[in-house]
Amino acid sequence: MANASTAGSEKSAAGVQRPVDKHATGTAAVVSAANAFLNTLTSDQQASTLLDLTQANATAWSNLPCGGTCRPGIQFSTLSDDQLAAAEHVLKLALGSGKDTGYEHVLQTLKADDVLASAESTSSASAGPTDAPTATATDSASADPSATPTDSASAAAPTGAPPSGGTGGGGGFSYGSGYYYLAFLGTPSKTGTWQLHFGGHHLAVNITYKDGKVSGASPFFTGVEPTSWTADDGTTYAPLAKFRDGLLKLTGSLSTSQLAEAKLSESFSDVLLGPGKDGDFPETKEGIKVSELSPKQQKLVLAAIHPWVADVDDATAAQLMKTYAKELDQTYVAYSGGTGLDTQGDYVRIDGPSVWVEFVCQNGVVFQNQVHYHTVYRDHTRDYGNEFSFS
Repeated sequence: MANASTAGSEKSAAGVQRPVDKHATGTAAVVSAANAFLNTLTSDQQASTLLDLTQANATAWSNLPCGGTCRPGIQFSTLSDDQLAAAEHVLKLALGSGKDTGYEHVLQTLKADDVLASAESTSSASAGPTDAPTATATDSASADPSATPTDSASAAAPTGAPPSGGTGGGGGFSYGSGYYYLAFLGTPSKTGTWQLHFGGHHLAVNITYKDGKVSGASPFFTGVEPTSWTADDGTTYAPLAKFRDGLLKLTGSLSTSQLAEAKLSESFSDVLLGPGKDGDFPETKEGIKVSELSPKQQKLVLAAIHPWVADVDDATAAQLMKTYAKELDQTYVAYSGGTGLDTQGDYVRIDGPSVWVEFVCQNGVVFQNQVHYHTVYRDHTRDYGNEFSFS
């Protein structure tokens, strides 16, 4: 490596200089990459990206394809190639860039939205697209025959309106990887408090940084439709397969009596703590207590939690998993519907003193002959870095 200063600055299109540390690591590297991205933007673009860290801005996320009406930030489709590359570099550093990392998962989620956009542009979307990447049946089963298919996206929406001003309905729905938004809430810094806020349809990434460390990696919403597909180059994608499979191994290990104890009386058409449900954790935990499970089953609980927690940098994920492991005896596993995670209403929940994970199957909206997945990861005390009160 050449002997050079590790710190410098680059001038943005708006003429604003922000420090860039090209050899930084960890959170410092995320801050440096965020500044490098800001330096590529015009003043108007910076104004769309760099926002105040307020409760209204932080909680403005949705699982709906409602574009910028329900989330803040700069739209990916408005960025130049260089600007987009700089934005993606921020996400790589924040989420990890190796195999099976958060960044890879995010990329596949955006690809799924492009599949939806292509499918919706055909006249035979309900039967599967004809000139779009093929959606396979390997990761999804036929929808509940008792349920009535619908071509209205709002019918599959969570209860309650999207937060912070978006109606989330009508002509505002747009699929595609260009309809994703990146915002920095608060100024990226190694000493202050700020949040990396990124999302679009079926994705909400909220990572809060405080004094150079991640203070919260949740809420994290991720879903997918179709659940799997094969691209033109023969590559098969299934963004939520590892999430689903961990839960299947867990529920598949439960005995008949354990399943009876874990069964919920309620039914679910969506996750309970989706957008607009901040702080609404149930007062009473339900299901089977993990302390009642065998040591092997307890390991399966931790393995099931890990895919959601892994969608942040490795060091933060490791620390969170240590916390959840210490709290495992006070954690509960519950389910509703069936345990196959292949039918409308199949639902699994893991609820601990800190960790909260939900996974639910819904009927497809565009691919109506399949189910699609909604999931959410929250933390009872670390959502948004515990910067806000929702009591």
